[in-house]
Amino acid sequence: LVFDASVVRGLAYYTGVVFEAFDRSAQLRAICGGGRYDKLLESFGGEALPACGFGFGDAVIVELLKDKNLLPDFSSGSVDAVVFPFSPDQHRAAATVASALRKEGVATDLVLENKKTKWLFKHADRIGARCTILIGDKEVENGTVQVKDLAKGEQAEVKMEDVGAHMTKLLKD
Repeated sequence: LVFDASVVRGLAYYTGVVFEAFDRSAQLRAICGGGRYDKLLESFGGEALPACGFGFGDAVIVELLKDKNLLPDFSSGSVDAVVFPFSPDQHRAAATVASALRKEGVATDLVLENKKTKWLFKHADRIGARCTILIGDKEVENGTVQVKDLAKGEQAEVKMEDVGAHMTKLLKD
């Protein structure tokens, strides 16, 4: 940690301390920056509440990950599963399922836009997904998902906590 009293951020809403964070080699511009702003929320019609915040740019993160050889290879564009909740009521469950799949190494696309089921299957075909994972009210209530294997045309009801293991096994077949 290095203190530099000469740091100046160019945004007028800062009212106190400002900061910037750099990678240790300081080869790139700031990864993130922020500071104290006592009147920002109030200026947008909110309550007078002092706050501190920051923002960061994805371009700098990408360059840093490239430099460290940590950027994943997205060239294959392969997706194993598309998780599709039928309504916003299932978004939380869908995000949980997608997270569990990703932890198991399953390349996962999570669709949170309001789309029709017909669009889902076209999308899954277009991106070469092996499976779709459907989540509706009944599934959330039962703690399950519907896993449709697009290659075999088979569908199975799977407990949410078992979906990672199920997909890992399915992808090995």
